Amino acid sequence: MKVFKTVFSAMVASTLGVFAAFGSAMAADFPAREIKLVVPWNVGGSNDISARLISKIMADEGITVVVDNVAGATGTIGMTKVANAEPDGYTIGMGTSSTMAMIAQGLTPLKNEQFSPIARVTTDQLLLLVPKDSPTKDLNSFEAMVKKKPGKISIGTPGSNNLNHIFAVMTGNVVNSEIITVPYTGGAKVIIDLAGKQLDAAVLKPSESKAQIDSNMVMPLGVFANERIKSMPNVPTFKEKGYNVFPYGPLVQMAYLVAPAKTPPEIQEKLIAIFNKAIQDPRFKAASEDGGARVDSLTGKALGAEITAVTNTLAEVGKKVFSEKK
Repeated sequence: MKVFKTVFSAMVASTLGVFAAFGSAMAADFPAREIKLVVPWNVGGSNDISARLISKIMADEGITVVVDNVAGATGTIGMTKVANAEPDGYTIGMGTSSTMAMIAQGLTPLKNEQFSPIARVTTDQLLLLVPKDSPTKDLNSFEAMVKKKPGKISIGTPGSNNLNHIFAVMTGNVVNSEIITVPYTGGAKVIIDLAGKQLDAAVLKPSESKAQIDSNMVMPLGVFANERIKSMPNVPTFKEKGYNVFPYGPLVQMAYLVAPAKTPPEIQEKLIAIFNKAIQDPRFKAASEDGGARVDSLTGKALGAEITAVTNTLAEVGKKVFSEKK
């Protein structure tokens, strides 16, 4: 038996050594072909815009990144495709707070453990917006309209049971009245219907709505944050207007890149290096910050810890908000 254990241990060590050598060889030439970046939302939304700008910047470095839009189920269809992909570094995905919210509430079989964290892309504050000709011009008049028409005011969100949906429900809660939430498969579709006056309001990122704001097609009423957005200094926060949209603690919307869980460590390090370089590029940072987002440098294990922390918070907040939904 002792001889068998010795031989077996030697075989395992040898096999692991082969895999390690194979992973190192792969990493040495990585990337040798195009990388597919799965965006689990429609074309034209903020995450799609970020992905395509990253792709353009990386093309200047001779690296081909192909954006693959796989929308549906609040981002989980696309992220499932990433989790099930070959863990060779050539398929990665853009997770969001929506991904974490679905995982946190047990609304998808996905788990954070099915992914290897690569790099955070952006963090965003969210806005409450109304059409240009809305009878409401500020948060106080919006409150009055909701109270006057309980259960009849619609608020569009990209996805359901995510951060946008949470804030939409909280909007009704803080004015002590019922609203109707209308989920879409992406922010691009929400802003089109909002500008077309098919919705009374929407909860979106600045980057998903800034073009329509600048074109005077929609109007922002408030920011779901404790501080105003630098690129939109005239839009007040809910807090300064006396509305508490963080009764269970602060929440932030973020987008981040992940690879399948079993991607070799050497390939993960290559992915972190090349994608974080693109994210920190002045062109990406300037475009993101102009759209109201913040760009930092959070990668690898540190990003993984942040994903776990945000998921845990969303589990508690989602449970409380949706259980209290009128």
